[in-house]
Amino acid sequence: MAHDVTLITGDGTGPELAEAARRCVDATGVKINWDVQEAGVDVMERTGTPLPDGVLDSVRRTRCALKAPITTPVGTGFRSINVHLRQELGLFACIRPCKQYEGVRSYYSDVKVDIVIVRENTEDLYAGVEFEAGKPATTELIEFINKIGDKKIKTKGDETGVSIKPISISGSERIVRCAFDYARDNGRKKVTCVHKANIMKYTDGLWLATATKVAKEYPTIEFEERIVDNMCMQLVQKPELYDVLVLQNLYGDIVSDVGAGIVGGLGVAPGANIGPNGAVFEATHGSAPKYKGQNKVNPTALILSGMLMLHHLGETAAAEKLEGAVAAVIKEGKNVTYDLKLDRNDPTAVGTREMAQAICDKMK
Repeated sequence: MAHDVTLITGDGTGPELAEAARRCVDATGVKINWDVQEAGVDVMERTGTPLPDGVLDSVRRTRCALKAPITTPVGTGFRSINVHLRQELGLFACIRPCKQYEGVRSYYSDVKVDIVIVRENTEDLYAGVEFEAGKPATTELIEFINKIGDKKIKTKGDETGVSIKPISISGSERIVRCAFDYARDNGRKKVTCVHKANIMKYTDGLWLATATKVAKEYPTIEFEERIVDNMCMQLVQKPELYDVLVLQNLYGDIVSDVGAGIVGGLGVAPGANIGPNGAVFEATHGSAPKYKGQNKVNPTALILSGMLMLHHLGETAAAEKLEGAVAAVIKEGKNVTYDLKLDRNDPTAVGTREMAQAICDKMK
C-alpha cells in the first residue's frame, strides 16, 4: 500500500533536512507518494506569502505531512507558520517525545529518561488574540476591562499590549483524553497535568478541574498534577520519575524544550501535530539559517519525526526499523554530525547527507 504524504521543505537548512529525512523514510521500504511543497521566507520573497494556498490544499488532501523547519521572525514580521498550520488544520495535539539515545551527550546518562509531552495546540496565549500598544482598540479594551472587572489594568493603552488567554472545557477535555489515550495505547503508566492554577484561578483552574474529571475515566493510569514552575525543577532534578505530561500551549512549548535539553538537545527531539482530519510531523528545532547550504546540521530530529509519521500511518515495523537504525548510528558515534561528537571540533564529523546515508545503510 502506498501512502500520500506532503513534504514541506521549509527554509534555512530545511530543504537539506527534508531531503535527508525523505531518504531515510524511503529506505524503510514503505512506499510514499511525496507531494513536495515549499513554505517559509524564501517562498515569501517570490510569492508575497510564506504559506501559499497550495501547501494547505496538499495537506488537506493527503491528511499527512512531514515538515522541515520554517523561520519565525522574532517580535516583527509574519506570524508563526507552524502555529498557523496547526490552527488552520485543527491540529489540536502536539506530541513531543523526549527520549535518551546512547551516544548523545547528556547530564542524565545515569538514569533512564523517556518522557512524552502532550501539548494543547490551539488555545491559550498562542491563540494569537492580541491587542497592540497604541491602538484605539487596545485603549477601548483596557477601559472595558477596568469597568467590568474586579482587577484593574493600571497602565494606559498607549503603552500596554494585551494578550487574551482562552481556555475552554471542550479544548481541555480533548487534549487530556489524548494524553490518556496515548498512555493507554503505548503502555505508559502515568499522566501528569501541568498548570498554574494557584495563580490563574479561572483559566488554569478550569484546566486542572477538567483534567481531574477526565482522569477518572482512566482508572488504570495514575494521575497527578504539578505547578509548572515546580515541574521544571522536578524535570531537572529527577526526570526519570515522569512519563506522560499534558500541558497548555505556552507551558508545553517551554517544558518540551526543557525535556529536549535533558536528553541532549533539540537536535534529537521529534514532534507530531495531530488532529481529527490529519497530522503534521516536524522537528522541534528551528531553521538555523546561518548554516544554510553547508551540509552541517543534525538531521536526527526530522528523521525521528518521520519515524513518528510511520507509526501514525500504521507502518509500525518500518518505524521501529528506522528508530533502531538512528539509535545504532548515534551509539557508534562514527557517522554523526559535529554536535553529536564528544568534541564538537572533531574533524571526523560528517555532514547532514552522510549521516542520513549511514542510517539508510544501517537499515540494509
